[in-house]
Amino acid sequence: MKITETNIKGLLVIEPRIFNDDRGYFYESYNKAKFTEAGIAVDFVQDNQSFSHKGAIRGLHGQADPFAQGKLVRVISGKVLDVAVDIRKNSPTYGQHYSIELSGDNKTQFWIPAGFLHGFAVLEDNTIFTYKVNNYYDKASEIGVLWNDVTLNIDWGIATGEALLSPKDEILPTFKDFVSPF
Repeated sequence: MKITETNIKGLLVIEPRIFNDDRGYFYESYNKAKFTEAGIAVDFVQDNQSFSHKGAIRGLHGQADPFAQGKLVRVISGKVLDVAVDIRKNSPTYGQHYSIELSGDNKTQFWIPAGFLHGFAVLEDNTIFTYKVNNYYDKASEIGVLWNDVTLNIDWGIATGEALLSPKDEILPTFKDFVSPF
């Protein structure tokens, strides 16, 4: 597998080596030694999976310490635009985002360490999104920012009027009003 750091320190793109034959395909989605060598030396404690329809936006979410989470995300089937926003106050890229298309076809994974908000826009119906986290979910530790905040200027590939949102995501604060715990 090929692991590449993005222009935002800490965010890593993981591209697997896929072996295709007449039966289908095989690839290694996780290898502790290779991940540790690339700087992902974490103990994953929980796997999560979502099923979504085209137009769904999930995010921008995170958790504050002591329940901050690193996430290893990928798409089993379908396609998303995955987004991470740097909320580390002392980072030179504070407030900047990185986005990447993840799909069942490209099998690319994305590592998002603690100190980032995370979200994704679903670009195809019947998308199955999965992620491993290195800390448990804790409702009281939830943090987030409004997905379409003008300060962040994220092109989600979905028009505002077509976005399917949870009631919780509709009332998140703007980035200007957000106080980062990192």
